[in-house]
Amino acid sequence: MSEFQASNFKKENGGAPDLLGKTELTSPYYFVPPSGDTASRPQNAAPGALRFNTDIGSLEVYIGDTIGWQQIQRADNQHLGKSGGDGGGGSHSNGAGTRALIAGGYDADSSSGQQRTNIIDQITLTTLGNAVDFGDMSVGASSSAALGSRTRFIQAGGFMQGNSIGDRIEMNIFSSQGNGIDFGDLIEANEASSGVTDGVRGVFMGGGNPSPTGGNRIQYITVDTLGDAIDFGDTTHSWYAGFGFSNTVRGIAGGGNTPDSPNNMNNGIDVITIRTTGNATEFGDLTENSGGRYAAGGSSNSTRGLIAGGRYNPGTYTNAIGFITISSLGNEVEFGDLTLARWEIHGGMASSTRAVFQSGDSPGIPSASADNRIDFVEIASTGNAVDFGDTNDHRRGMMSASNGHGGLG
Repeated sequence: MSEFQASNFKKENGGAPDLLGKTELTSPYYFVPPSGDTASRPQNAAPGALRFNTDIGSLEVYIGDTIGWQQIQRADNQHLGKSGGDGGGGSHSNGAGTRALIAGGYDADSSSGQQRTNIIDQITLTTLGNAVDFGDMSVGASSSAALGSRTRFIQAGGFMQGNSIGDRIEMNIFSSQGNGIDFGDLIEANEASSGVTDGVRGVFMGGGNPSPTGGNRIQYITVDTLGDAIDFGDTTHSWYAGFGFSNTVRGIAGGGNTPDSPNNMNNGIDVITIRTTGNATEFGDLTENSGGRYAAGGSSNSTRGLIAGGRYNPGTYTNAIGFITISSLGNEVEFGDLTLARWEIHGGMASSTRAVFQSGDSPGIPSASADNRIDFVEIASTGNAVDFGDTNDHRRGMMSASNGHGGLG
């Protein structure tokens, strides 16, 4: 092999040199790739091109003209910190394995029970134990759509801007504790939409605009960039406070409150193909009580999606857990029960094997009607939920997502 040493070399007429055949870089030091912010990304680069994105602090690779630039992500089993899971009811700090964040919600311990908090908790799904503090959102929020990639936790809508709900999108990095930072804006003010993602694209379906009357807009972002949401299409019905989950191809969402039904409850389930754009189509129906399911939780691995809890008109709470097979079409099937009937779950967390649902509003809890328990089930089986631990305080309408759910493969 020939050895070539140079501090600077380029083609005679400009541009990068062509290195043909096998090229080895053997320096014991480091290789410095090109760098720049998101706005300066080259368009239509050669597939496989590498650069360091100074906005997100990570290497990224150009996948091709359809997907564009994508952040190089860690493996799901990468160590996330010192494992502190005690296998019981105690607290744990960072933990190793799949991490989930639980953010915001209404503080039921406040005098009115209606104060939106900016708290972010964290849990490690492979352990059992109580949630611990992760950081704060920029402002209080409730009923946001939440989704997670391997590296990023993203919330959209539900943030208070002045005295009204705004259009803010905010993000955190799973692997580092800290406060939320601005990502961009939704197309319009919105809350209680349903978030689905394949780790590359994040999609927000439905939601109230600007109040809980239900909307049918679908909008999307590219998770590893920064920027505003783009129109995707429409849901089959308008809804507010539905559930959502995904695998690497499909996004599934539905339920919630809707103006399209005489009883204001939506029992439909919609499906989209995440990497396309266009209108959602019907997947099937929720079957519990032959009615809709308002503010239930949703989570999935790559095969099964679970729908937990919720409320039926006129205010009947349920502890039911149902499931669907994501790759098929069909109606919800019975799975088991939560440890307590509740609604305003607004989210769910999953690893490849375990689904976890946070607390919500429950008539069985005297403390301002909000529960603080966290439940879990094993996705591949059927059966009742088991206690996982507790959130830091009594909240409802929280948002949650993990970095190991079924949309990430």
